[in-house]
Amino acid sequence: MTEAKQRTRERISRSQVDKFAERRAQLAESALQTLAELGYARTSLREIAQNSEFSHGVLHYYFADKVDLLTHCVRQFEEACVTRYDEIVARARTADELKHDFAAAMAGTLRADARMHRLWYDLRNQSLFEESFRADVLEIDRRREEMIMHVITRYAELAETRHALSTSVTYAMFDGLFQQMLLRHLAGDETAAADLEAAVPGLVVGVVA
Repeated sequence: MTEAKQRTRERISRSQVDKFAERRAQLAESALQTLAELGYARTSLREIAQNSEFSHGVLHYYFADKVDLLTHCVRQFEEACVTRYDEIVARARTADELKHDFAAAMAGTLRADARMHRLWYDLRNQSLFEESFRADVLEIDRRREEMIMHVITRYAELAETRHALSTSVTYAMFDGLFQQMLLRHLAGDETAAADLEAAVPGLVVGVVA
């Protein structure tokens, strides 16, 4: 095979991979609403297909099973979340500005994306029982932890202090607070998001020396 033909074949191969990935992203976006509404246990690929423009066969072609689809959906959502907090860190000029912008962003996503966050916690809980979930859940959890620590590390730099607690403990504190407020929000408590926004700045200060 000539070098030119080899390069052409490689380009075609990369194009096919890109199209496959793009199609998976489209399907995941379409499936999110059904998954977020019903949760993992109450949703099947067939039910997702019935609530979207795609057939059951198409979903099966692009995703091995419901586990594959669900983890892809959550990863896709997490990518957007990470970008949101990265922007807050990048534009912050003072420690005070950062902690309040971070608090506002957490409250905002609680209000706007409650069902998606519920889906994430559903997936994490399911991983306690289903081993097939665990590797993906641990990877997503690691990225969420890094996201929180990116904010806290930058806050410590701006405040000219240092991070006082371990990474895992810091993440657990923010995650626990968010999950508690999410439950209140889903239960109809209209003050949950505001309470979260009020609590986060104090917690940010509390985890640094």
